[in-house]
Amino acid sequence: MSLEYTSSEMMSVTAARALENGMTCFVGIGLPSEAANLARLTHAPDVVLIYESGTLQTKPDILPLSIGDGELCESALTTVSVPEMFRYWLQGGKVDVGFLGTAQIDRFANLNTTLIGDYKAPKVRLPGGGGAPEIATNAGEVFITLKHSKRAFVKDVDFVTTLGFGRDGKGRDNVPNIGKGPTRVITDLCVMKPDSETKELVVVSLHRGVSREDVIEATGWEIRFAEQLESTPEPSENELTILRELKARTERAHAGA
Repeated sequence: MSLEYTSSEMMSVTAARALENGMTCFVGIGLPSEAANLARLTHAPDVVLIYESGTLQTKPDILPLSIGDGELCESALTTVSVPEMFRYWLQGGKVDVGFLGTAQIDRFANLNTTLIGDYKAPKVRLPGGGGAPEIATNAGEVFITLKHSKRAFVKDVDFVTTLGFGRDGKGRDNVPNIGKGPTRVITDLCVMKPDSETKELVVVSLHRGVSREDVIEATGWEIRFAEQLESTPEPSENELTILRELKARTERAHAGA
């Protein structure tokens, strides 16, 4: 019998599996942090996690609330200054993968964390890019994870905070000293990868119980599917147990227990 799990757990486990043991990963707060730490606690014990605050090879026991969470510094091998983090580690080509979240993503994997609506009169102001623009252009490749909805998956983002492949899919063409860009997008419905020619996101794998129609309904553009569409491997009992224990510890800690 199949294990019982939520779509959010499926997303986190699938995102965690994208990281390989020994990789150096620049981690964003939220879903990327959850996935990266799950990877460290399961199949990738030697993954090197770096956070924007300068914490190197950190091994938090609970998920941080922000990059300034003391848990990151206390459990890190060392902590360096933010300028050193970006100029030496990130821009120096020492980061294999950047793991990011976002508020909006478009068909060319551009990310928006700046605003919703018109720039001069926005409906919503978002937190901003932080280090994501630099991570996306300097890391070897980029993984993105977020929940799937028409509000998040739009044909064209309202503002390009973080470069995917540009408005036309050619934003990285002939640009020296820049990473591959987004290589996969993991949601609670599916896994997407950019088309090798157009760079438009294509669904390559569906999670258990998810149909093509479910993805079409949750996407703000005419989404394409790979010719050989796969089924995403389900979480194992061990992965679910470790993920749930991690989240339970985090909730207790943040509640002051």
